[in-house]
Amino acid sequence: MTRGLSKLRNPYNFMNISGEVVPMVSAIFLFLALAMALSFEFVNGFHDTANAVATVIYTHSLPPNVAVVWSGICNLIGVLLSAGTVAYSIVALLPVELVINIGSGAGYAMVFALLLSAIIWNLGTWYLGLPASSSHTLVGAIMGVGLANSMLQPGHVFGEGVNWAKAQEVGISLLVSPVIGFVCSAGLLLLTKAFIKSPELYAAPPKDQPPPKWIRGLLCLTCTGVSFAHGSNDGQKGMGLIMLILVGVVPGAFALKMDIAAADIQVVVTQSQAVDAVLAHHRSPNASTTAAGDLSAAEDDVSAYLKTSGKLVDRTIPAIIAVNDAVAAKMGKIKNFSELSSADRRDLRSRIYLVSGGIAKMLKSKAIADPDGAKTASEYRAGLDKITQYIPTWVKVAVALALGFGTMIGWKRIVVTVGEKIGKSHLTYAQGASAELVAMVTILAADHYSQPVSTTHVLSSGVAGTMAANRSGLQMGTLRNLLLAWVLTLPVCIFLGAVLFAGGFYVILHGFGLK
Repeated sequence: MTRGLSKLRNPYNFMNISGEVVPMVSAIFLFLALAMALSFEFVNGFHDTANAVATVIYTHSLPPNVAVVWSGICNLIGVLLSAGTVAYSIVALLPVELVINIGSGAGYAMVFALLLSAIIWNLGTWYLGLPASSSHTLVGAIMGVGLANSMLQPGHVFGEGVNWAKAQEVGISLLVSPVIGFVCSAGLLLLTKAFIKSPELYAAPPKDQPPPKWIRGLLCLTCTGVSFAHGSNDGQKGMGLIMLILVGVVPGAFALKMDIAAADIQVVVTQSQAVDAVLAHHRSPNASTTAAGDLSAAEDDVSAYLKTSGKLVDRTIPAIIAVNDAVAAKMGKIKNFSELSSADRRDLRSRIYLVSGGIAKMLKSKAIADPDGAKTASEYRAGLDKITQYIPTWVKVAVALALGFGTMIGWKRIVVTVGEKIGKSHLTYAQGASAELVAMVTILAADHYSQPVSTTHVLSSGVAGTMAANRSGLQMGTLRNLLLAWVLTLPVCIFLGAVLFAGGFYVILHGFGLK
């Protein structure tokens, strides 16, 4: 006992973070992981957001220094006002066992591997002046980690570490958005030509001369919209990773939304009983009830169901009910989450994650058939998600600053590619406005539906669409390089993520005793 107390007081072994005592090694990895997450957003800023300022710079609507500062501010505001749903859409791609055990050695290995993979590829494509997708980069790294994890875990089937259903959903949004950018930007330019008969709108900007005030205002407005939308969507990816890190290392402070009102907690407890009835109604007559007496076995059954290969078997629904009852029993005894210990908060979060995920998968597969039951289950799941899926203000501010400063510093390489190397002629005012307006609307729509998209792909394909519609000619060498970067991003990042997870980081972190 005395030895334990002396070790607890030893500042070289332990650190106090947000009122929770954390081993020094874990604290060091925490700060390193947070630094890497913010570095990813910084690189994302000067890699992706440069697209937003390309049109105002190449039409002389704003001086470069003013444009990048203004874009950085708009990105910052977009991050601060974002809802956070895209952040947890990215987290949903990760293997279930790593999300639940994020504070383990494998959990750290996952975070470091996917962040370093994304940073390496983003820096490489930026150096070559290629507008590649940070979203594709991160998704690829996550898939690589999931594949490597399925190989390393005993008894796992190769590939089941990836949430393929969610990956398909995200992949469709990333594939479709550039097509939307190309087609809609081309169509909008043609419509503009048909209805707005203003010759200066379609002429190449005179050298070093700003456009007429109304055109300048239009282009500044579209630049503002794209920058805001980029911050709102792309900034959330870093937020989700930061929250994953914080929950793993400091669960006492971040596992649950601590300011949930007592009345809201009781609403969730009451709803849980109604959901139990809905689930029991859909339970197979042959369903085993042994899971209810063994919470650990029930958790394992729900985890197995949440994997890509997981099927709804006789044990699944009783297992979800058992875990749900454990959640309700714990929450029914408290008025606020501060009454729970750090370990209890971590366990409660894990069980909420399992129940919410299990219900979500049942709803998606139509396993809950009746509309009233589906509505009850959906409302309950939304209440559970409010407890765990939140973003503290300081996390938003940190990500916003990293993204904003990145925008202001490294913009030039990508701007030159978008402004000079996609089309054979100079970008006109109408082309810039059309591409940015379509990009802004597309990204905000994706944000609304909690889907990550690539600002880079939407905007650069939009510029290409306006060049094609205007018959300005396209520089095929640039388009070939852009397509090559687009095609290679996923496989390269999958490979990087898998190698970094399975190789160096996994071994190093186990060397520190983080099992």
